[in-house]
Amino acid sequence: MDPESRLSALRDFCAERLGPQLAARYVDLARPGFALTAAENPGEAAGHSRFGGRAMLEPGTPWPTCDGFPLSLIAVLDADTLSPWLGDVLPAGTGLLNFFCLDAESEQHDPVSYDLMNKYGHYEVEVSSVIPARFAHAVETDPPARSSVFEPIPWAAKPGFAFPDTWDPAWNGFDVGPDADDMARAMPGNYVENQLTEWSERPGALDSEDMAFGRPQFPTGSSPMVPFGKDPNRYHHLLQLASYEEWSIGGDGGWMHWAIPTDALRIGDFGQAVPTPDIW
Repeated sequence: MDPESRLSALRDFCAERLGPQLAARYVDLARPGFALTAAENPGEAAGHSRFGGRAMLEPGTPWPTCDGFPLSLIAVLDADTLSPWLGDVLPAGTGLLNFFCLDAESEQHDPVSYDLMNKYGHYEVEVSSVIPARFAHAVETDPPARSSVFEPIPWAAKPGFAFPDTWDPAWNGFDVGPDADDMARAMPGNYVENQLTEWSERPGALDSEDMAFGRPQFPTGSSPMVPFGKDPNRYHHLLQLASYEEWSIGGDGGWMHWAIPTDALRIGDFGQAVPTPDIW
């Protein structure tokens, strides 16, 4: 099913439970994305999308570092393979997106990385990087010494639409309609979700621990931790990862996220991407 047909079915589903006007406002919050799962065979893989492995970089691209210490390749998204579902979210020819982070937790981590993470913290741009590579020019690149390399897990990508979670600032100012009470106006996300029975049956709605694009989920009840003073509603979600057997972001647990200003995404300026993790 194409994106427009899937979105129309989702709108009809919501209209039956919310009424057409509230459903239309709710569905306007939906963003196209993908649920990522381990591909069971090569034919299911979404191009070169995968957790771990080696970076896919254009020759001559500098390896990203934090104070001179190399970051580790965490994931690759094959944006060219995913782009038909995303519409105008991505500029044409984005290619491959390499997601790097300072590995301070895995069994491979170098003690220096732990010191650097204590210096900067998980939310600072110094500990993360997103580097694009044109598909025709990208080559698998060996990492420098002291950078972790995780066993690659190719991803299958199920397309759909992601909605903001309950505490996302996307709900700020959301119109719940004239008949809603003060509690509904104060917590519009909860109000709408309570009205939508058979939540798991929403056609095309994404619900996954690992997700590309769409909108982030924050189990701690938080919201995207973008740089201080910036409006999170002006950022677009890039990638959400739960912990893997070889890798986690630290704390007692957590999900890693990357986000980027929407204006920067439209022109392919991935140097403005930032880490927005949810740590508990």
